[in-house]
Amino acid sequence: MQGSACILSQKRKERFVPGPVRSKSRAFAAKRQSSPGERRRRRESDAREATVVLRRTFTSHRTRVRMKPAAFLVAPLLPPLGSSSRFPDFDQGGSMHSTNLLLEEPIRMVSILEPSKPSFFPAMTKIVGTLGPKSRSVEVISACLKAGMSVARFDFSWGDIGYHQETLENLKVAVKGTKKLCAVMLDTVGPELQVVNKSEKAISLEADASVVLTPDQEKEASSELLPINFTGLSKAVTPGDTIFMGQYLFTGSETTSVWLEVSELKGDDVVSELKGDDVVCTIKNSATLAGSLFTLHVSQLHISLPTLTEADKKAISTWGVRNKIDFLSLSYTRHAEDVREAREFLSKLGDLSQTQIFAKIESVEGLTHFDEILQEADGIILSRGNLGIDLPPEKVFLFQKAAVYKCNMAGKPAVVTRVVDSMTDNLRPTRAEATDVANAILDGSDAILLGAETLRGLYPVETISTVGRICYEAEKVFNQDLYFKKTVKYVGEPMTHLESIASSAVRAAIKVKASIIICFTSSGRAARLIAKYRPTMPVLSVVVPRLKTNQLRWSFSGAFEARQSLIVRGLFPMLADPRHPAESTGASNESVLKVALDHGKASGLIKSHDRVVICQKVGDASVVKIIELED
Repeated sequence: MQGSACILSQKRKERFVPGPVRSKSRAFAAKRQSSPGERRRRRESDAREATVVLRRTFTSHRTRVRMKPAAFLVAPLLPPLGSSSRFPDFDQGGSMHSTNLLLEEPIRMVSILEPSKPSFFPAMTKIVGTLGPKSRSVEVISACLKAGMSVARFDFSWGDIGYHQETLENLKVAVKGTKKLCAVMLDTVGPELQVVNKSEKAISLEADASVVLTPDQEKEASSELLPINFTGLSKAVTPGDTIFMGQYLFTGSETTSVWLEVSELKGDDVVSELKGDDVVCTIKNSATLAGSLFTLHVSQLHISLPTLTEADKKAISTWGVRNKIDFLSLSYTRHAEDVREAREFLSKLGDLSQTQIFAKIESVEGLTHFDEILQEADGIILSRGNLGIDLPPEKVFLFQKAAVYKCNMAGKPAVVTRVVDSMTDNLRPTRAEATDVANAILDGSDAILLGAETLRGLYPVETISTVGRICYEAEKVFNQDLYFKKTVKYVGEPMTHLESIASSAVRAAIKVKASIIICFTSSGRAARLIAKYRPTMPVLSVVVPRLKTNQLRWSFSGAFEARQSLIVRGLFPMLADPRHPAESTGASNESVLKVALDHGKASGLIKSHDRVVICQKVGDASVVKIIELED
């Protein structure tokens, strides 16, 4: 197929009718009834172009509005040289096979002007919010939960255990008041290079001046001398290397971050009393470093520090154990062994053996070992802030697309960071940022992680609400049909038992235009597999608790599994009555189902005469069934 696509004229619209290609017998009959001149003109017209009219109708699970195509997509179908056929290949259904024509869902231009409709769930994509000075009060946290935050991130790069505990207590009050479930994520410090600024005074740096980086943390930070928490920097860098320094969770503004170029590794006459471990740098741009915490990043530098530091272990074993954290964000994950060591450490801490580990990819070293890290981790966080320094700018989007795709195919959540940095100080994102959020959703991301925007930003609630609305709009044009086929093809045959059930449930829900999929589960695995195929409707994960014992006391499982669903795209958890096991039959199953349906009705997800697909285990068999609600 050659030639570019063109818009069908009104005359062509009248001449061509949508439908399958005519059979050969009917075509020959029409030719016999035509005059020689008419047949010649028809052959010439067919040789110039053949039109393919695409009518694809899809239904949004929220609006249930049947949308009409805005225009007809037409492609000239001139056969390649040497081809004996004047027509493209069609299958029995009239679909055209082509490798260089991307067919997208039609979008009505007028629909762009329609306001977004409010929904019980702001979006299928989840939002992780970092709680800090601007977002730690009960009132602000409550507003964040109502705006769409489903995971609260506690960043231990700053603040002590007492500070974070106070914030968490406020979160518990907000969750109880809003009746919105929220998971807890502990973000470790890891081998992060930091400037030690005990006075917390602003530091002004002038372009072309010199500044010394010293491992002597007892020195006072100034415009000429900056103490750092790493003793091996002078052995790791060479003259000419570039060092980036900025406020923690830097937004990239040239007035609050600075680029340094290594000029010398040992002392000379620039500054007196320099030691052999000091590094002299030339300042490339003027900036003022304000705030209590500044970080350094050297492009593609291996830091000989453990991924899980002693400070991290202390925070996890005290604050993490006390609060039974749902997720551990493992900063600066560089190898699969880092994840295995963290999991072994958690396994010795009682309930934290159930905590999921999300590997945070922040460097080229982690990127190089991405595949093996993905196998070991429960999810991936793409930390684009540091990656944007380690990688050339033109390569960042390639990594994002490749990494998100691999996470999707593995059925593990992919979380993207650093999307609306400008909203730290502004009420609206830039055009590029809004598009970036939408592209992350179209790539297949499960969640968006907000850092500085909610930690110290002026508009944490508005930021969550804005990101949620962008995600909602992007989800409406997500090509689920293409994604489903791609995922099924990747999984291949024979499928595992659970994989087959999950894909069948999604296929059935799409075919019958179900409003929701309800999945009964104990471990949460079945619900996550269903969400892996990205159904267009929400998946209600009914987590049925199990009775367990540690030899000293009995307890119910289920709370961890329910909260851990809050980071998976399209998955919304509900904790069932523990008196009804997941493998039950008869009246108890119907009782749990009724509760789930009532929850769906109260949430506005389903109404009378809607169809619902249910996936549950009955005895040793997994069952997918379709029901239609009565009045």
